[in-house]
Amino acid sequence: MEGGSYSPPQMNHVIKQLIDVVEDCPDFPRKGILFKDIMPLFRHHELVDQTCTLLKDKILNLSKVADVIVGVEARGFLIGPIIAQKLGVPFVALRKKGKLPRECFSVKYEKEYGVDEFEIQVDALKENENVVVVDDLLATGGTLEAAEKLCAQAKCNVIAHCIIFEIETLKGRQKLNPTPIISLVKYS
Repeated sequence: MEGGSYSPPQMNHVIKQLIDVVEDCPDFPRKGILFKDIMPLFRHHELVDQTCTLLKDKILNLSKVADVIVGVEARGFLIGPIIAQKLGVPFVALRKKGKLPRECFSVKYEKEYGVDEFEIQVDALKENENVVVVDDLLATGGTLEAAEKLCAQAKCNVIAHCIIFEIETLKGRQKLNPTPIISLVKYS
């Protein structure tokens, strides 16, 4: 399974391993939230590589070619650069407010448990670039919607959102329609 495209049985094996390594953390970061902790994934370097290869393969199957990967703070920073390297394209960081030097585009957004603000440097993306936004999880869609708005401020095209896990019951996909969403594991 190393490095290239996977057959359906190989892909199913990787997805099963992903499901097995995620740890549920009830009432985190606040009561009533069931947090999906993906950090145990990074104790398994081969699974990280296989996961990023699966996501890279799915990006290559899009109708448009990705020019750049935008990784969402913080977990998008863990897989985004790997995917960008596998695709041979640049990686750009989307950070929380106040973390980037120089002039930035900024957008406030609502997430599952509060309001936050993201920034991206105004010179980080080139006009009309095709962007794939990478994060670990799609829940309500607020984070990825904010990423789309930042890319729009930079006059770029978000051609897909690429995530490992999706919580379908929170209907985040509806908020991002019609942008394609690549996800490997869906929780319902």
